[in-house]
Amino acid sequence: MYVFMNDETREKILGRAKRINGQVAGVQRMIEEGRYCVDILNQISAVRSALDALGVELLTSHLETCVLGAEKDGRHSAAKAMKPKELVAEVRTVLSGFLR
Repeated sequence: MYVFMNDETREKILGRAKRINGQVAGVQRMIEEGRYCVDILNQISAVRSALDALGVELLTSHLETCVLGAEKDGRHSAAKAMKPKELVAEVRTVLSGFLR
């Protein structure tokens, strides 16, 4: 199996994902407890910000390892060889979906 990110990066991203999971569980608890709607909305906003930060971290890792590092370290099994224009188009597509 190809490892597309180093252990340090994987742990950092996994840690962020686990914290987000806890935040989402917190939103559920707040709803179950009948907490003030504005407080719940603030927590939802925090979850969205955390998801955005996770996405940026993952995209950065993708660019560093799967795109720029592909020539020397191999390629992720899901990746295909692309020309520079194709890579730019892929990044544009990914960013467009991510920023919606």
